Amino acid sequence: MGRTNVTLDGTLTCSRWILDDLQRHLSSSDVVLLGNQETPDGTSLVLVLDEVTPRALAHLASVAGDGRRRAVVVMTDRAGMAPGDGWRLLENGADDVVVWGPGLEDQLPDRLHRWAALAELLACDTVRHELVGSSPRWLIALTRLVEAARFSTTPLLVTGESGTGKELAARLVHHLDQRVVRGRLVVVDCTTVVPGLSGSEFFGHEKGAFTGAHAARDGAFAAAHGGTLFLDEVGELPLPLQAELLRVVQEGTYKRVGGNDWKHTTFRLVCATNRDLLEEVEGGRFRADLYHRIAVSTVALPPLRDRPDDILPLFEHFLHVVHGSVLGVDSEVADLLRGRSYPGNVRDLRQLALRVLTRHVGSGPITVGDVPEEERPRMRPVPLPRSPADGEDDPVPPPPSPPVPARGWAESDLDAVIGSALDRGVRYDDIHAAVRTSARRVALQRAGGNQKRAAEMLGLTPRALQKQRQRAATADGAP
Repeated sequence: MGRTNVTLDGTLTCSRWILDDLQRHLSSSDVVLLGNQETPDGTSLVLVLDEVTPRALAHLASVAGDGRRRAVVVMTDRAGMAPGDGWRLLENGADDVVVWGPGLEDQLPDRLHRWAALAELLACDTVRHELVGSSPRWLIALTRLVEAARFSTTPLLVTGESGTGKELAARLVHHLDQRVVRGRLVVVDCTTVVPGLSGSEFFGHEKGAFTGAHAARDGAFAAAHGGTLFLDEVGELPLPLQAELLRVVQEGTYKRVGGNDWKHTTFRLVCATNRDLLEEVEGGRFRADLYHRIAVSTVALPPLRDRPDDILPLFEHFLHVVHGSVLGVDSEVADLLRGRSYPGNVRDLRQLALRVLTRHVGSGPITVGDVPEEERPRMRPVPLPRSPADGEDDPVPPPPSPPVPARGWAESDLDAVIGSALDRGVRYDDIHAAVRTSARRVALQRAGGNQKRAAEMLGLTPRALQKQRQRAATADGAP
């Protein structure tokens, strides 16, 4: 793969003999050792430690969290390792921990090449431009994705709240997986699977297999052959279909609906969910054997609230993608973006960028006037000063009042709605039911459809929320 750039960091106390051995073993290979200050993106950083101390852990956390896209590897001597030190090094940002010892020199160049390949992939244009962000938690998830795509063939389970970028992660895995360059990425949204027709969607069908099957048709398993099959929200699959999927994952064979011949397929399986699948397994809603098959490798995508430093770069990225040029963002708008909540995570932020662009004119920076009215912070109006009487000094205008929360419970929004309903003759019971219905709907939207989180927002148990929704649905079809 060409030369491998590696930076050796010996700024802390380290064993001189380890550094000497490293340089001696690598001098005849195509590994290029850089100085401590030369640490560009795409370069592996090997941190050489004599022992694992609090100072060493702090230094590791600093270099691993500096926002650069690279692999950070810790190399140390067994004598300097106490029980649990390996786990502490990984928790503080190391991508790998290598204990120096006999036999390591033979495999060291290959391991360095792998680290460098990982660093180069993290810094490549495809990854940098499609998966924007430099926050530590995001880079950890991104590193795991790239590792799974390039160095593994096992099924991958991507978890995360709605809108965190799970489908984008699947597309990245498909793009970087060298074994599927000739195959397609087939996406199946499991929330839209119709129980009676699910078999045909996955397995395909023969002509005449059921009413309306006028011709034979391939399903998702055939379409994904030689490529990647992405099952979005896999936790929504009905149990009978889970059993059928397990057979295909285990054996790579299936039959079309209405067919007798076994067909063979091979694909990279990537699944995504916003549910806790282990909790679903315990509740009997998801097969344990299928879970262990699809969760060989797992990557958890962080919600946007856990990566606040990425909000502004992501917003500017969406502006650039849609507008075609780089637009700046006014400081007041930037403050608004950082202080806003995003129940739908990155998807919410993208929608906000699109709405801002519908108001924006020209190629100048985004200003407060471009922000849709419903997104602006509410401010109490400043009273106009009265005209001074003759001979009186001009009155000093009062200082502006502090901003009022946009959704404060004591505001008159709800009073106005209820007053309007009363004016139209709506009765108390109907108003009460409508408010409860709206509260449930908004909570579910903010929770990304996750009933457990919605119940927590409302101060209810999941069972109580489910019962309320069932009673409302029985009464009038409300959520």
